[in-house]
Amino acid sequence: MTEERSVLVATEANDVTADMVINHLNRRGVPVVRLNPADIGPDLTVSARFGDSPAPVAGQVRTRSRTADLERVGAVYWRRPVWPAFEHLQDADARFAAAQVRYGLGGTLYALQGCLWVNHPLRDAAADYKPAQLAVAHQMGFMVPPTLVTNDPDEARRFIREHGQVIHKTLRWTPYQREGIGLTSWAEPVHAEDLDDTVRVTPHLFQARVDKAADLRVLIVGRRVFAVRIDSDLLDWRKDYSALTYSVVDLPNRLEKTLLAYLDHFGLASGSFDLAVDREGEPHWLELNPNGQWGWLEEKTGLGMAAAFADLLTQRRS
Repeated sequence: MTEERSVLVATEANDVTADMVINHLNRRGVPVVRLNPADIGPDLTVSARFGDSPAPVAGQVRTRSRTADLERVGAVYWRRPVWPAFEHLQDADARFAAAQVRYGLGGTLYALQGCLWVNHPLRDAAADYKPAQLAVAHQMGFMVPPTLVTNDPDEARRFIREHGQVIHKTLRWTPYQREGIGLTSWAEPVHAEDLDDTVRVTPHLFQARVDKAADLRVLIVGRRVFAVRIDSDLLDWRKDYSALTYSVVDLPNRLEKTLLAYLDHFGLASGSFDLAVDREGEPHWLELNPNGQWGWLEEKTGLGMAAAFADLLTQRRS
C-alpha cells in the first residue's frame, strides 16, 4: 500500500479560513501538519538533509503534536504565515536571526519537489505587485482604468485634472499603527488640491474612478471558479461589510478563461480577483489578491470554497 502524503498548512495562529479547509481535510482522513514560522524553537523544529539520500531533500518538520516527513509532503497550503521578529533580541541580532529562519526553514520548504503549492510564496510575491498586475491585465485584454503610479505631485495633479474623478489606493497593504491604533487605508477620492510635496516621499497609485454598478469578487481554486456579485453604495466595499448584499453569478466564458490564463501567467493555483462592473454590465480590472480572504463569502453564499481547496490539496496525495 502506498503511504499517504501529508498536507502542510502554513498560517498564523488564529486563521478561521484555514480552519475551514483543515476541517474538510480531517473529515477525509488526510494527514495535516499545521505550522507557523513564528513558532520556531521548541514548538517548531526543522531537520533537513541534502545530498545524502535518494530524495533531493529529506528530513522532517515537527510541531508539538505533528510530524511531516519532507519526502512525503503532497501539498503545501501557504495561507497567512507569520515570520518571527525576535523582539527580545538587539536589532542586529534580530535581523540576523530572522534571516536565518526565512532562508533556513523557508528555503527548506521552498525546496520541496513533487508537491502542489497553493500558492508558492515566491510566486505569490511576484504576482503581488500592482503595477505588474495592471500591465499583465492590459496585455490580456481586460478593461483597465487609467492609472498613474508616481511620486511627482505635478504629474499626479495633471492626471487628476485630466480624468476628473480619481481615487487613491495603496500599492501594498501594510500593517500600520498610529499612537497604538491600527489604521487601514481604503480606496478614497482624491483632488488635485489635496496633494502637497509629501507625495515625493514614496510612489502613489492614482486611478480613474469607474462608474460602477457593483463589484465582483472571483475566487479561483485550481480550475474551479466562484464568482460573487457584491452590491453596495460604497466606493470601497471593505469599509462596511454590513452594507453589502451578495449574489452568486456565472461569468461569461471569455472572462472566466482570461482569469484562468491570468493565474497561469503567474504560476498560481489560486487567487482572488476584484473587478468593478460598470452601468453597462462590463467588468473593469481592479486587482488580484494571490492569497485573498474568502471564508466570509462561503458563509454568505453557501458556495463550497473550502471543500474546493481540500479537493485541490489532496489531488496528488498518494
